[in-house]
Amino acid sequence: MRSERRKDEPMGKVWLVGAGPGDPGLLTLRGREVLERAEVVVFDRLVGAGLFAFFPEGAERLDVGKEGGRHPVPQREIEALLVDRALAGRRVVRLKGGDPFLFGRGGEEIEALLAHGVPFEVVPGVTSAFAAPACAGIPVTHRGAASSVHVVTAHTRDGDLPDRDFEALARLDGTLVFLMGVGAAGALCSRLVEAGMAPSTPAAAVERGTTAHQRLVAGTLASLPELARSAGVRPPAVLVVGEVVGLAERFGWRGALPLFGVRVLVTRPRGRAGRLSRMLRDAGAEVAEFPCIATEPLTGPLPLLEGAGWVGFTSVTGVEAFFGLLASAGRDVRELGAARVAAIGPATRDALRRRGLRVDYMPEVYDGAHLAEGLADRMGTGDILLFRAESGSPELTEVLRARGVPFREAALYRTRYVKGAPPPDFDMALFTSASTVRGLAACVPDGWDRSRGQAVCIGEQTARAAAAKLIPLDWHGRGMRIRIAERKTVPGFVGEFSFGLGALPTEEQEIILLLSQFAPFCGTGRMTAQGMGETHIFFS
Repeated sequence: MRSERRKDEPMGKVWLVGAGPGDPGLLTLRGREVLERAEVVVFDRLVGAGLFAFFPEGAERLDVGKEGGRHPVPQREIEALLVDRALAGRRVVRLKGGDPFLFGRGGEEIEALLAHGVPFEVVPGVTSAFAAPACAGIPVTHRGAASSVHVVTAHTRDGDLPDRDFEALARLDGTLVFLMGVGAAGALCSRLVEAGMAPSTPAAAVERGTTAHQRLVAGTLASLPELARSAGVRPPAVLVVGEVVGLAERFGWRGALPLFGVRVLVTRPRGRAGRLSRMLRDAGAEVAEFPCIATEPLTGPLPLLEGAGWVGFTSVTGVEAFFGLLASAGRDVRELGAARVAAIGPATRDALRRRGLRVDYMPEVYDGAHLAEGLADRMGTGDILLFRAESGSPELTEVLRARGVPFREAALYRTRYVKGAPPPDFDMALFTSASTVRGLAACVPDGWDRSRGQAVCIGEQTARAAAAKLIPLDWHGRGMRIRIAERKTVPGFVGEFSFGLGALPTEEQEIILLLSQFAPFCGTGRMTAQGMGETHIFFS
């Protein structure tokens, strides 16, 4: 590690940024602005996984987290890292859980930066001391209950219970908030009672506040240590002592949200997940954005628009790339003439509307096959000009080709997979396209572990891709049973047949989903397989 800078090298800078208590929505606007321009990110364990989406793709990531008294990277080494990267001319973000100056050792790191002449900036953060109780329905101050709040650390540098003046703490007419106090809960409560605080004083532990793992264990000074032990409360958690704890039953709000406690992985490209993530957060979900694909516009010339009966757009990215190429070539939409406009779904339609184009057709089912069928039914003169990705889904063009519809394709952008590791645990992975499925599959080459969460898909095409790429099957190690029907054929069946898989074991559901992908090719019986019928599978 270097500690000196050559005179001809530019000086970098360090930003000490408070990451907040875990919910990525509680990162400040200034914090996000700085983080998105970082060249090096040095982060703690308590930084929520949802913040990883704000890390620049090419930034160096240094995990220096501490857990349970283990310090894999000692504090002095962390300080040396900051100095080294800044002296090399890098933009360094030191991302710290909560607020950098509230028991976050931010002052020590600034001392090291000052000693080496490294410029720095502090971006305050939302502290868990206030945010965790608030999300559990506990206001740290409340008229008639507490007119002051006191934040206290529950351990020393050596890990021991601090030698506090507990008599003074017990006399305070306000709320006590102890950070890093789970392991010392029994000793803390005992010392407060010994100092004169009533054993019946309300007390609570808020575990993993502001996240999907949030739990509230409430009792009194006398009962809380045993309640927390029985519930298995683990760090990070804050301890709250005072009359305001009694308000949690009435003031608790997160638990009423429909997706409270659900961790959702959003796989959309960077910059495309904002609205979807906001809707999920509004419903109470903890959202981690993992953009496993990225799009890059192509620079080739646009084809001539004249003569097209229809122009079709299959994504918002395609709309943006189309208008970008049109403008760069000094052309405009007047070239469309009388051509009608089709969009694959509402987001694409809205993107066209913002550009001043009315959409004449959008399928009820938002996928390429249904878009193609609808366009084929509405064809008049001219051909169909499709603006899409370089490696777009073949279903759209296969249907048009099978229907004998003339069409042209114009590739406006390409999709590439983004390397990285998704967050280690979530309940649902949300996929809005088959390419996001393939992108995540590329990031987990050892296969999809069902314990990582469910795959939730926007449509049939995406569901098929998820079934093919992500559903784990181990034919040799699980003792799977295959149910065989007593009657193996259905003579002369014509119509629709639907069934649910919810009552079956998970392993059998996985087998059926995989096998269902082959039904359109081999049918559901002997006569269908001989060409006397056809089978279509619809996922709902």
